[in-house]
Amino acid sequence: MVMMLNKFYRRCFSYASPQPWLFLGLGNPSDKYKGTRHNAGFEMIDAFAASQGIPMDTVHCKAIFGKGMLSFVDDVPVFLAKPQTYMNLSGESTGPLAAYYKLPLNRVVVFHDDMDLPCGVLRLHDKGGHASHNGLKSVIYHFRGNREFPRLRIGIGRPPGQMDPKAFLLQKFNATARGRIDAALEEGVGALKQLLSKGLTETARSFNTVQKYKHIRLQTLPS
Repeated sequence: MVMMLNKFYRRCFSYASPQPWLFLGLGNPSDKYKGTRHNAGFEMIDAFAASQGIPMDTVHCKAIFGKGMLSFVDDVPVFLAKPQTYMNLSGESTGPLAAYYKLPLNRVVVFHDDMDLPCGVLRLHDKGGHASHNGLKSVIYHFRGNREFPRLRIGIGRPPGQMDPKAFLLQKFNATARGRIDAALEEGVGALKQLLSKGLTETARSFNTVQKYKHIRLQTLPS
């Protein structure tokens, strides 16, 4: 596997190739957490990988890992990773991955769940804080405190009533929320493809405008 990665690495960083992107989805490993709200970042990785036919079939830097050269954007290399360290230690994987490929952090996009957005609403930003998200806290720590990396926020809504937020995060989506997340994953794939072809700034401007109106429409509805 190391030889294959090194060969791919040399191809990615040849003078003729565009600079790679690294997409990182945050979540918890094992089937126990599959389909839970806290694993929305993993689901975004899986949706993008499936859309581009990228197999997630290796382990690299404590992450399930996949790689592809995307022909629709002049063979730009894309690395996809799902850290297997559990959410609160996500940085133990993401930090070494970015360092291994010597990527500037503006080429590293982190996908994560977000309770501050209604379920199914997305936002794409070029930087930001952690907003008490433990996965993001770990990522920032292992990026040596640097917060200037893009992130795709995936809204999962707020826990109902007096429900413990931790229990809410580890709960599977109900049918209504599942439908909204599935639709959001498709929208996210489209946004990521646009990001690869048009860049972050232009994509975020147009994508976030659409999501703003979706936010207004969904924020009063139960999830």
